[in-house]
Amino acid sequence: VQLVESGGGLVQAGGSLRLSCTASGRINSDYAVGWFRRAPGKERDFVTAMDWGGGSTNYADSVKGRFTISRDNAKNTVYLQMNSLKPEDTAVYYCAARRGILYFTWALYDYWGQGIQVTVSS
Repeated sequence: VQLVESGGGLVQAGGSLRLSCTASGRINSDYAVGWFRRAPGKERDFVTAMDWGGGSTNYADSVKGRFTISRDNAKNTVYLQMNSLKPEDTAVYYCAARRGILYFTWALYDYWGQGIQVTVSS
């Protein structure tokens, strides 16, 4: 499985962005997909994840109510809709996938995108 992110960029605080992650290999109900981020000088943090088959999701407290993960089965693509963006959301965002249920821990994910920069100006 290869993952490719798109949709990052520069946005003002309060604005919105939608990230996309398209898988080259087939992702099916056996997989979970997630988004992680790494801010400058910080560790890679969990943002959100989804069980591809059942659709159950989980979010980091810092993004609850602002970010939404979704998927398009036909396009083999997962999205991250980010609203009400804050400067502290500035980071490189990574899409990840694993066989099995969703986890919060990045080390349990087997497949990774190259990362995409999101910058929120104040």
